[in-house]
Amino acid sequence: MNPMLALRQYQKVNGVAQTSEASPHRLVQMLMQGGLDRIAQAKGAIARNDAAQKGILIGKAIGIVGGLREGLDLENQAEALADIDSLYAYMSKRLVEANIKNDPEILNEVARLLITLKEGWDAIGDQVPDA
Repeated sequence: MNPMLALRQYQKVNGVAQTSEASPHRLVQMLMQGGLDRIAQAKGAIARNDAAQKGILIGKAIGIVGGLREGLDLENQAEALADIDSLYAYMSKRLVEANIKNDPEILNEVARLLITLKEGWDAIGDQVPDA
């Protein structure tokens, strides 16, 4: 078997195992990291002038940011989460602009925003609310 194919298959199986056992907090961490990974890969695609791969990767990053946004409990905590919701919407808009303009600096901006959110999320830990 091709070693790279074997590695990808392992990563896929390992990823499925991690997500099936992960807490909601951990799943958000994994999504945020996945978004950062796709943004970094998209920057590489821009550097290589690989427009097709860039589009795919930015599309995946937009999907991840959309998933994070959909996970917000706006029905019960709209006021508390309004700024984060707006930030996710802004990040999605900027990712589209980065794709259209082929601009790695816009990707850097979105990555910085996502890193800031992830650092805050990581800092709260996997807290269990009191019953």
